[in-house]
Amino acid sequence: MSAETEDDALQDVPERRIATLDSSLHGQRLDKALVTMAGEFSRSYLQTLIEQGHVLINGVTANSASRKVVAGQQVTLDLMPTPESRAFRPEAMPLVVVFEDEHLMVIDKPAGLVVHPAAGHWSGTLLNGVLAHHPSAATLPRAGIVHRLDKETSGLMLVGKTLLAVTALVRAIAARDVHREYVALAHGRLTSAALRIDAPVGRDPQSRVRMAVVASGKPAQTDVTRLAVLEMEDGSFSAVRCKLHTGRTHQIRVHLASRGHPLLADPTYGGRLMLGMQRQALHAIRLGLTHPVTHSPLWFDAAIPADMAPAWKIITGGQNQV
Repeated sequence: MSAETEDDALQDVPERRIATLDSSLHGQRLDKALVTMAGEFSRSYLQTLIEQGHVLINGVTANSASRKVVAGQQVTLDLMPTPESRAFRPEAMPLVVVFEDEHLMVIDKPAGLVVHPAAGHWSGTLLNGVLAHHPSAATLPRAGIVHRLDKETSGLMLVGKTLLAVTALVRAIAARDVHREYVALAHGRLTSAALRIDAPVGRDPQSRVRMAVVASGKPAQTDVTRLAVLEMEDGSFSAVRCKLHTGRTHQIRVHLASRGHPLLADPTYGGRLMLGMQRQALHAIRLGLTHPVTHSPLWFDAAIPADMAPAWKIITGGQNQV
């Protein structure tokens, strides 16, 4: 067994706590009694442990959180690792590293890869891959990942490798000093060759999984340039370049959909599966910044990925220039 495997195994070993209940707990619910043994954990977590059979009363599994306890009973509680506690682990995976030095990395993220662990995706994320590639990232906030892309969006991402770099990159992004360009394929014909969409983005009041242009949202600006248009029997389609001035969740998808131009294969915002696209047709193609330590200018480009290239070629007529 490797040292890394041994470490993982140790992290999975539950912590066992044993207590004899005193008279103050007589007649209390079991989950309330457990709070006195493990007050640093939420009651819902303790209830889950009961449901999963990790709580014993006098050596017998207790499976009801509402069960009343009796003074003098011995309670055994096994504190099992949560999915969250397992999430911040290195997992070897192929990463397309466009640039790397001792201070930062630029990664070309494929579509389908989740950036940060979250409910439903506690492993197999970009963060896990960064930890495997750069172990000292474990000492950094979010493993040094300073911004994110949606799971189904491909393209360039910045990762700081030192606290100094991470702090500088976060500040540069907040100050809008990091240049980020995307290409996208959208439904409809943009009436203007170039436009700026300046509309606040916030949580959609009708759906918690969507964002929307709402008055209560955060300021958001996107510059959109029309690159090509294709007219077909079942509709028109536009290839566009988008420059972000802010980085709100789903910003480009929401802004274009609000103008009647949802992205191809983006059903969340009204886009249809068209021209072979099976995921939202959005790719972070260009990234520009000043190096946080050397202060030299850095520019990076990422080719349109294989799954998006055929649709891009159809709409642009084979145009490769972006």
